[in-house]
Amino acid sequence: MWRILLIAGMFVTIGATLAQSARPPSPPAVVAAKEADHRVALVIGNAEYEERPLASAQRDANDIGDTLASLGFTVTRQTDLNADAMQHALDAFIDRLGARDTALIYFAGHGIQAGGDALLLPLDAHENAPLGLLKKGVAVKDIVTRLAHHRPRATNIVVLDMCLNDPFGHTPARALNLPPRTLVAYAASPDSLAIESTRNGFFTAAILRALNAHSNVTAASFDIAASDVQRRTHGAQRPWIASTLAGDFALGRHAVNLQTTDRLASIAETPLSTRGILPKDSNEQYELTFWDSIKDSTFPSDYEAYLKAYPNGRFAALAKARIERLRASANAKPAASAPAPVKPASPVNTTEKPRQETAAPAAVATKPATNANTTTKATASEIKDCPACPLLIPISPGSFTMGSNNDDPAEKPPHRVNIARPFAIGKYEVTVEQWNACADAGACTRIAPDSSAAAPVANSPMRNVSWDDAQVYVKWLSKVGGKPYRLPTEAEWEYAARGGTQSTYWWGEQMKKGTADCKDCGEPYRADSPTPAGSFAANPFGLYDVNGSVWEWVADCWHSSYKNAPADGRAWDDPSCSVRVIRGGSWREGATYMQSATRFKYSASVRQSQNGFRVARDVQ
Repeated sequence: MWRILLIAGMFVTIGATLAQSARPPSPPAVVAAKEADHRVALVIGNAEYEERPLASAQRDANDIGDTLASLGFTVTRQTDLNADAMQHALDAFIDRLGARDTALIYFAGHGIQAGGDALLLPLDAHENAPLGLLKKGVAVKDIVTRLAHHRPRATNIVVLDMCLNDPFGHTPARALNLPPRTLVAYAASPDSLAIESTRNGFFTAAILRALNAHSNVTAASFDIAASDVQRRTHGAQRPWIASTLAGDFALGRHAVNLQTTDRLASIAETPLSTRGILPKDSNEQYELTFWDSIKDSTFPSDYEAYLKAYPNGRFAALAKARIERLRASANAKPAASAPAPVKPASPVNTTEKPRQETAAPAAVATKPATNANTTTKATASEIKDCPACPLLIPISPGSFTMGSNNDDPAEKPPHRVNIARPFAIGKYEVTVEQWNACADAGACTRIAPDSSAAAPVANSPMRNVSWDDAQVYVKWLSKVGGKPYRLPTEAEWEYAARGGTQSTYWWGEQMKKGTADCKDCGEPYRADSPTPAGSFAANPFGLYDVNGSVWEWVADCWHSSYKNAPADGRAWDDPSCSVRVIRGGSWREGATYMQSATRFKYSASVRQSQNGFRVARDVQ
């Protein structure tokens, strides 16, 4: 299994992405003020792949983690991660970086290159599913972009001991362009091998020798490791170090110089294997396999993935035509089913009778609710303050147990919360049409969902918005609606999402197909974007899409557990808080994220394509 590293084609993509970042400037995404010399590392070792398990990737991660800890790094170690777990590990690591922190990400495992991108592969990416390789793989260009974004004075290092052969065909080499203060260390140069033994990958072993050889460690240590690998493999493997770090940069200093063994003597003296994703099919047959897997797809992103892998492929013209047709069809669909469409009409109902708390019904319908809201009128139990205002569901006071005893420590301890005052919360998440009404008024920024998705329909949930963006929207909505709109508190959100239940999900203890918008929750499902609002059944309080669809911002500052959390339903805030809570999971997550107690965090100033929100306000 060869690591045939076609790196050069990826370099320009990294640089172009950094130069063309569309995200507007915003404050650094940090949890708290950090010292300028704070060093943090995320170390990942993926070994237990189904088709081609790796002998030493986990040991690579453990050994690198030990060495970085001796250099003064705060190390987070992860092994054998699937796509969801990898993404969340990266999100959590990047979100807590300080503006001047030295950040290092190390990965040992399988990887590929496609269309100029180098992709880190999670365990659930399979070589016989080419579309999955592209969609589940984590792009190195995205990692470098996110590390550098908002942190122009910080140092970032990415070390990749992974396979980067291109199963889709050779990509021509192009120029390299990295942001300042960045180093990327690749295990091999184009068309050379990356080798592992039963103890370590050759590149990792050389890095360990170089980092432990002297108490003072600099960027030159990676160049020393590269030369070591080339010498010991007699040129069969040639690592590539790309760097814009200053020559005098110091990575760290050992408190005690570690004594390590010479793990690899030479290529002739060591049991060897290589790592790589190498489909058994020929290049021609693999392209046919790819096309057969998407030829009936109704998602433009699937055809875009094919074009990324095969820009001049035999089906390229057909793929482009299908993309155009699907997007034209999506744009032509009427927005009649949009929740609370914006029309020049008078408010229909401003009655504020709170909904009475009820017990969960014995059986909750899980069949997707089609055309959940096909009118702008509010029913007698709903509130609509203005034509542009979202429909609200009144919620009466009550008590419930917040959190869970699941494995996630952030959900602990379960604690009793008393919602003392009535409030109203959005029947749906804020939609694209509702957001665009704010943008049309000049108050909100017009935001695209992401570059890979088709143009959203009017009743799609608005996404790719930051917590700060949501604050702008509720401020505008308060003016046009004449009521004090806000984000729900985290306690209000969970109370409303549970719908009077205390089960794992509002519909029961087990996941059921067709109850939520997530990647393994059943139809209807679209991989490139969430389904339109109201596509699934409402919970017992009449709220739609509290599970899946998009993560929803709430008012609270993030705390890593519920210890000392308020018990009266108010927002748990901190001065100068920069990381906020998101709830409910998204369509890109698996079924385990659909649980009522699921919670996560994100930097308040950062836009992410899976994050949206619903509004709330007090009821007098």
